[in-house]
Parts: sequence; C-alpha cells; structure tokens
Amino acid sequence: MSIPRLGIVDLEVRSYEGYTDDAPGHDLQNTGVAASPHGPRGGTGPGGVGNYQVTGHRTSSTRIFEFLPDLERGDRVLVTAGRTVYVYRVTTTRITSFRSARSLREQRAAVPGRPGATPTRAMITISTCRTQEDHAEGNYWSDEFDNPEHRIDKIGVLVRTRAV
Repeated sequence: MSIPRLGIVDLEVRSYEGYTDDAPGHDLQNTGVAASPHGPRGGTGPGGVGNYQVTGHRTSSTRIFEFLPDLERGDRVLVTAGRTVYVYRVTTTRITSFRSARSLREQRAAVPGRPGATPTRAMITISTCRTQEDHAEGNYWSDEFDNPEHRIDKIGVLVRTRAV
C-alpha cells in the first residue's frame, strides 16, 4: 500500500481471517505492518466489490498510520496486489466507537456505514486509533488491546486499476 500524501510507500498489508482490531489483527499491527481482515466478519480483498479493510497503529509500534488523520477527500491510496495497482480515492472520514455495536457494524459493513446494504463497487476503509484526540477530550477508556474508544476511518472508492 502506498499513500503519496502521507509519504507511505510500499507498506506491507497482511491479510488474515478475522475482523478489524481483533487479537490476530492487533498482533500483526505490532510487527509494524498493516492488517487486513477477511472472511465472514471481515472485508474483501484489494479491488473486490465490498469493503477492503486495512488497520494499522498510529501511536505505538512503528506508527505506520501516524498521519492518517491528515488524509483528505480526494487523496489517493494505491494498493498493489499481484500485477495490478488498485487506485482508491478518499471520499469521507468517519469515527468508529469500540463501545458501540452499531458503530462497529457500520465500520465493518460491506458498504461502509450501511450494514445490510449490498455492495456494488470496490471500497476501502483505512482505520487507526484516535488516542490523542480521545485523551485530549478526557476519554481514557481502552479495550483489552489498549485500543482507545474511537477509531478514525478514511473511506475511499476504487477509481481505476493499472498493470504493474
């Protein structure tokens, strides 16, 4: 994965069966790579119709998504898989709460923000913690993996593909 605006080049994204910010995903993030859940509770793969989900640390480990909040509408995210580069354009930002089952369903939905909706296009959700902002607001809640209450999600749509 490459995100030109953030200076991220060729970040390794490891796929695993699970869901966002579960124990296996957290363990992957601790190694300095991004994690991408798939399967019944996870997302699709790069370029697949539905929600390609990618998570990474912002304040610990290698801080791979330290500047993810700076990503803006229109910025590009490039994902290389095999001999294809998938180019996504960021369309929106949403905040997910670990303390809200509804919010988590919205984050993990095949159409981000719309649980139960049938996907018709390839989308991406890139997610990282909102630790600094939560703490500044006096919110020190965390789960068993030290994830703060909130996540920052950058959502995008696939706009084109090209050969490597």
